[in-house]
Amino acid sequence: MYIIKQLRRKKNISQSKLGKEIGVSLRTIQLYERKNANIPIKNLTKIAHYFDMTIAEMYLQEVNDMGESYTKEQPFTKHGSVFYPLDHGKYLVMAPLVMVEWHKKYIESLEKHQSKVPFQSAFVIDFLAKEPHRIFEVSGDSMNDDSLNAIPNKAFVLALGLKKEMFTKDDETLWNKSYILVCKDRIICKQLTGYSKERTSLRCHNLNTSPEFQDFELPLDDVLQVFKIVKKQL
Repeated sequence: MYIIKQLRRKKNISQSKLGKEIGVSLRTIQLYERKNANIPIKNLTKIAHYFDMTIAEMYLQEVNDMGESYTKEQPFTKHGSVFYPLDHGKYLVMAPLVMVEWHKKYIESLEKHQSKVPFQSAFVIDFLAKEPHRIFEVSGDSMNDDSLNAIPNKAFVLALGLKKEMFTKDDETLWNKSYILVCKDRIICKQLTGYSKERTSLRCHNLNTSPEFQDFELPLDDVLQVFKIVKKQL
């Protein structure tokens, strides 16, 4: 990111010192300061904290500093997310972030019909969707099978909100995909494999085959929101 280099210079610290502060090598910081760097969310969080900023503030400052060289179109807001048009048909989306520590409060806010989230994070996407965007931090390793599709503990996922009534219809395109399920008592990440009309429940599958992670059925009435996962950051 361009802004990391600018913040480091304003603070008058070297790449080596910044690397030591966040626990990575000099080479890693050099890579992070290049254009289109792929920075893991945990390290981006450490960098933001070191500069006494949030990730959202870092992205917004970068967009403002880079000006037309970064984005040639005006940003726009939709469903609580801010979209910054980039080159080559891509967008930087700043979406509400539900961290693990905020799961319970998020559920409580839904029950009070006040689903406001005080945090934001960012993903680069190459398509626009009409559904609301949310970013969730995943808790637990039930979806971690060490494959390319794995979603390990503490991963951040970008997801699109869907109406839960969609899953009562015979739509095969919905199944065998990973979702965030906001339930009355918890927020979980599962693969959905089908719907039982007799028991009005969703069939939830874990990618992790360890004995402690068993597949189960979840009553649809216990589900407050469903989000389809479209991207992840580890």
